[in-house]
Amino acid sequence: MGVDYYAVLELDRGATADDIKKAYRRLALQYHPLKCKEPWGPSRFRQLAEAYDVLSDPMKKGIYDKFGEEGLKGGIPLELASDNPWSVGYVFHNNPEKTFKEFFGGDNPFAEFFAEDGSEVLLPFGGPRGRGALRQDPPVIRDLYVSLEDLFHGCTKKIKISRRVMNEDGQTSTIRDKILTIDVQPGWKRGTRITFEKEGDQGPNVIPADIIFVVQEKLHSRFKRVDNNLIYVASIPLGKALTGCTLDVWTLDGRLLNIPINDIVDPRYCKVVPGEGMPLPQDPQQKGDLLIYFNICFPKSLSPEIKTLLKNALVPE
Repeated sequence: MGVDYYAVLELDRGATADDIKKAYRRLALQYHPLKCKEPWGPSRFRQLAEAYDVLSDPMKKGIYDKFGEEGLKGGIPLELASDNPWSVGYVFHNNPEKTFKEFFGGDNPFAEFFAEDGSEVLLPFGGPRGRGALRQDPPVIRDLYVSLEDLFHGCTKKIKISRRVMNEDGQTSTIRDKILTIDVQPGWKRGTRITFEKEGDQGPNVIPADIIFVVQEKLHSRFKRVDNNLIYVASIPLGKALTGCTLDVWTLDGRLLNIPINDIVDPRYCKVVPGEGMPLPQDPQQKGDLLIYFNICFPKSLSPEIKTLLKNALVPE
């Protein structure tokens, strides 16, 4: 189950735009790292910012209400786009301080910690964290949704992040964007982790957090992946299930396979096509298998003559 953004803001799904603003204002003030000293405070503050970023935007909110977090982040089905039925997914900018400042504007209740132009943070040596004790922030973990085609071939993903960077004076900082490049390798699986060390927010006496991307697979219109194998479900009429047929299956790399089915297909039958699955991460030249299962379509009605013929052919005396 995905994240419930309404629950994060302590709202029900009937909340209005005004309810969402009021909830974020109250909770963001309560859990801002400059006020909340609990170790889980920064994580809670970030969750609030992401929830508000989604629910305050009518388009994002509409997608989330209909398809949930997976549809929002993994891509939503576009019914008119038959060649590519999935859109680009939502990625949170991961800068809760930016959301906080944009929300409060010049009426920032923590204004004493910001420069007059709103672009920098003024902190005494050691800041609110203590007397200069170095510690690393907990890692920032984000999902990276990748299509099966990209996991089959490999690809390059460029992701823009916004982070706080210390200025030369060692006391003030500025929000700056940076592009992180991920070279997705053929055969990578769900759960593969890519770590960018110390790419999180900078601050006095703070070791920046690592940023970790976790690979998630986008839903596919034809295949489902299980380990290194691909599962395909073919619908065939009962007559072909009994007498045989040839299946046409388009592969992830654009080839058309003509697969003969000579066995009698029962509901438990599986046709294994060796070497037509996903590349093996340790050796992309080797591949898993294509496993074909069948949905047997029975006729809705039969004429008396056909019933007699089938009975004579299939029912022993």
